[in-house]
Amino acid sequence: MTPTHRPTRCLIHLLLLATLGLSPVARGGTLAMFRTPLGELDVELFDQEKPITVQNFLSYVASGVYSNMFLHRCVPGFIVQGGGFFVTNPFTAPAIEPVPQFAPITNEFNVGPRLANTYGTLAMAKVSGATNSATAQWFFNLADNSTNLDNQNGGFTVFGRVVGGTNVLNRFNDTSGTNGITEVDFSGVLGAPFDTLPILYHGQTNVTYADLIYTQVSVLRLQVTLDAGGRELSWNSVSNRLNTVEFATHLPPTWQTLVSTPGTGGPLQATDPATNSPTRFYRVRIDFSAAN
Repeated sequence: MTPTHRPTRCLIHLLLLATLGLSPVARGGTLAMFRTPLGELDVELFDQEKPITVQNFLSYVASGVYSNMFLHRCVPGFIVQGGGFFVTNPFTAPAIEPVPQFAPITNEFNVGPRLANTYGTLAMAKVSGATNSATAQWFFNLADNSTNLDNQNGGFTVFGRVVGGTNVLNRFNDTSGTNGITEVDFSGVLGAPFDTLPILYHGQTNVTYADLIYTQVSVLRLQVTLDAGGRELSWNSVSNRLNTVEFATHLPPTWQTLVSTPGTGGPLQATDPATNSPTRFYRVRIDFSAAN
């Protein structure tokens, strides 16, 4: 399946740089974008608060095992879940396989700040009754589930939140088919994980692999280093798209372009030669308006 093309969206993280007392490196954190046929979800990951969980997620993304992954569970008013299954040979002999799992990680719900499972947060799925069992699967909270999920199985670790695309997330709260999504029970064919399988709905009576809600995850990191010649910016670029670094000197921001360059899928760098500005805000904008 080829994801639908949407208007330009911005993966944004602001960096406030002060001249006095600034450490040599200022991290902009990690932003992940979940691209679906319904649109994009921009997600801020909580690197500092839940480092083990975020690093685990990033390891799965970097390894490529999430390729051709699809959302396999949707319960309106509760959660929508992915990270568990992908389609092999999608254009020749498609088949569903489980995502290869790395070693389970330590549950971080009670490590650092306790982050509640509220609407729009991203959390790790686990095996029932096994606190430290999270591996590849994750879910978005479609409602405030804190009373439930914060108080069972050691708490479900929240490691990110949606910062853009809540209109896309909201669509999973209605699977009646009127907004292009429905859910089907394929547990009799594929097993228990697929009893609430969300699919794209356009009035069809037969479900095909093309109806699955495929989800592509890409990660954007932004780091700024100060030196005598200005500020060196580096980020993990998005391939085959225009990556634009913008800056502002005050809030609310008036964004100005520093540099625009085609993404390679690897790290890119840019230099801001300005050294006389006591504060500086940066963002990287990714243009998805062009066709593949």
